[in-house]
Amino acid sequence: MDIEDNLRKLGLRLPEPVAPAFQYVAVVVEDGLAWVSGQIPRDGNRILYTGKVGAEISLEQAREAARACVLQGLSQLKDALGGFERVRRMVKVTGFVASAPGFVQQPGVMDAASELLVQALGENGRHARSAVGVAELPRGVPVEVEMVISIGR
Repeated sequence: MDIEDNLRKLGLRLPEPVAPAFQYVAVVVEDGLAWVSGQIPRDGNRILYTGKVGAEISLEQAREAARACVLQGLSQLKDALGGFERVRRMVKVTGFVASAPGFVQQPGVMDAASELLVQALGENGRHARSAVGVAELPRGVPVEVEMVISIGR
């Protein structure tokens, strides 16, 4: 599965993985699964978006933020595994959307992440998913995405 070639065809690139700022690791590999910690929309140390969806952030901006989170998560995964050769399929994606009162389109935000994963991994990118509205996210970002991936040995 050539995830990076698929991303290049879309005009996308993986950002450099960013080291966690607090007491956790970016990826844990255990029993055939890789658990990618929640990723925020950033490119290097630059935060790409801040604000709540439905107030300061539009639905389309939130979708772009969700895609940025996925790219950062894939970068972390590649760094942890030394490449994508062991990746079998995406298992579960959880998206947290910092939502203004009355904003109820969290699944629409997370569809952008899901669509990108299918574009990157083909049918193996299809996954179970949760899209959760929250009051606040770290550093004031509008979206955070975590992923669980099935990997081979």
